[in-house]
Amino acid sequence: MKKIVVKFGGSNLKSKEDIQKIIKTIKGYNRPLVIVVSAFYGITNFLTEGLETVRRDDKHITSMIDFLKSMKKETLDENISDATTREIAYNLIQKRLEELEKYLLGIHYIGEIPDFVEDKVLSYGEKLSSLILSLILKSHGIDAVEAMPEDIGLVTDGAFRNASIDFEKSREPVCKALSEDKIYIIPGFYGVSNDGKVNLLGRGGSDYSAAAITSCIDGESLDVWKDVNGYMSADPRLVPHAVRINKLSYNEAAELSYFGAKILHPRTVEPLLQSEIPVRIFNINNAGIIEPLSIIGNEEQSEKRTLKSVTYSDSFAILRLEGAGVGIKEGILAKVTSMFDDNRINIKSVVTSQTAINIYLESPDLGRALKLLKSNTPHTITSVIPYDNLSIIALVGDDLIHSHGLAYKMIGAVAEQGIDLRIVSIGASDSAAYCVVDRNNKEEAVRVIHKTFFEKRN
Repeated sequence: MKKIVVKFGGSNLKSKEDIQKIIKTIKGYNRPLVIVVSAFYGITNFLTEGLETVRRDDKHITSMIDFLKSMKKETLDENISDATTREIAYNLIQKRLEELEKYLLGIHYIGEIPDFVEDKVLSYGEKLSSLILSLILKSHGIDAVEAMPEDIGLVTDGAFRNASIDFEKSREPVCKALSEDKIYIIPGFYGVSNDGKVNLLGRGGSDYSAAAITSCIDGESLDVWKDVNGYMSADPRLVPHAVRINKLSYNEAAELSYFGAKILHPRTVEPLLQSEIPVRIFNINNAGIIEPLSIIGNEEQSEKRTLKSVTYSDSFAILRLEGAGVGIKEGILAKVTSMFDDNRINIKSVVTSQTAINIYLESPDLGRALKLLKSNTPHTITSVIPYDNLSIIALVGDDLIHSHGLAYKMIGAVAEQGIDLRIVSIGASDSAAYCVVDRNNKEEAVRVIHKTFFEKRN
């Protein structure tokens, strides 16, 4: 029998009640599982923020370790009733925290944060989660065993912070390591390079690692437990009458994730496409009820309607490079993208014209990108203009590009509300069209697009 891979995210790991829901859910499956876990809610940010501080101040190391120790002890106290079992668990957590402490001390002593050390430190959020969950499950009579990526052979391409899994090297060892009829608990978010160094799989990469493991073992499905009711035709906080999407394609799910839907990491479907393994979305508040709310699969499994959802993202900005011939002058874009790549600035998209190059970036990267360009401005660029406080709003659905009049309807609906459109893009993907508006117009734009394309039909 094929195994199901189950993913629990940080939003499922906040309180005692959350842990109890996970236990109930695992028991509800009543079969061997491979479980991939994220860090407890907020821990990755805590570790990230602490890195720079411990480089300057060794006293912060003690406060970080004490905080984590207190938090994990509280979780164990709440979920393990037997005193002897609890004491064993304390000791195991203490040992893992001592490992983390050594790396933090190393950062302070050398006064730098090497790439391999940063990835190693940030992996401890997930390593603590997997250890704690395996200990709690055992105390509740569930035969769970922790399995680390470095032990099961989850091999990466060696890139730090945003690595990819090397499936050719990973498939056989991972499949063999997870072959027994047990419940395996695996920390997500990272794999290991050929030389054994920890490589993170990008922010939110636990979804991607869960999908990679599912592919390696040719799993029955990847089941992702969230605290939402699956994919919706719009964010229900903005559109209360949004409807649930029961089925959608891999491309639709990828585009929705890319353009701001928070359910999956954008790369999650990537390892599952070829083997057509479905992704099933559940709500942890329905713990124990193994009935998916949304299913991501191939086109035959997807609902036969063109449009699925309107989504948005606030986490991007635009850097506009202006000059008389920037759009056709050879080498300009290559120089800029190389500079950004060398400084770990990810480019989300590029839109060009004869006199301007618009580069889409993550909002937190805008300041650094602007500073880099102003100190290393390529010839032909006469001005560099940053645009922040924007929102990108995307309409998503397979074969959307072939929908007659769609662009006119979207532009017209938004314009009728007096909302200025900064950029409109249709055709870059068969499954998505988007527009850019000022952030203070975002909610109104989402509502009017949803009304135009979804409410009349529903």
